Amino acid sequence: MSFDAFIMGFSFIMIHLLANELIPSNRIHKLKWFSFSGGLAVSYVFVYVLPSLHKEQILVKQYGNYFTMESELYFIGLVGVLIFYGIQKVVRKAQLNSRPGKARALFWLQIMFFGVYNMLVSYTVISHNVSGVQAVFYGIAVGLHFVAVAHDLWREYADIYNHVGRYVLATGIIAGWFMGMKVHLSPLTESMIFAFISGAMILNVLKYELPPDDEAHFPTFAIGVVSYTTITMSLKFFFQW
Repeated sequence: MSFDAFIMGFSFIMIHLLANELIPSNRIHKLKWFSFSGGLAVSYVFVYVLPSLHKEQILVKQYGNYFTMESELYFIGLVGVLIFYGIQKVVRKAQLNSRPGKARALFWLQIMFFGVYNMLVSYTVISHNVSGVQAVFYGIAVGLHFVAVAHDLWREYADIYNHVGRYVLATGIIAGWFMGMKVHLSPLTESMIFAFISGAMILNVLKYELPPDDEAHFPTFAIGVVSYTTITMSLKFFFQW
């Protein structure tokens, strides 16, 4: 494991333990913070995740003639969207139907799935040997994404999240570390994992990080999009990411 990956993993753990301490308490500052981080996250999806998923889809053609289409990995990404969206809808339905006991129980299921999600993200970082400047920009985007997800989970059931939930999510990061160091999966399996978490990440970015109209500060959002996109595209052009 590279030093860069270690720093990213440690930062991700601290984010889950201290997420709500990182968010400004002032409402205006909070709106600007979420708008800026949302802009970074949306940019990250379009300039890094989707192109990387396309690159992985091209590579799977090398694994055998049974891949006959150009959308196998996109289908796996769609499965990631379906699973995470389905879990969230079940929890929301229980909340809207005033069934707090069931909603809290299902919230535990949501926490467990996000723990697995964190594990797979962490594993992907280690297995792809992300380092240097690329690690910095990857870490910033994913770190802010984790903050937004953690804050949203905390708003739903603060007691569960503070007492147990955040430790489950942090444990997922640690588990991904150990997987990355000890488990060597085939390139095809790694591509499938990347596709699954890409689908889940796209959903979570649009759901958790794209602020609604009444809570968005568009200039700050636009600054996040333009700045992250400009820097990332420039680095891709000059350093062939």
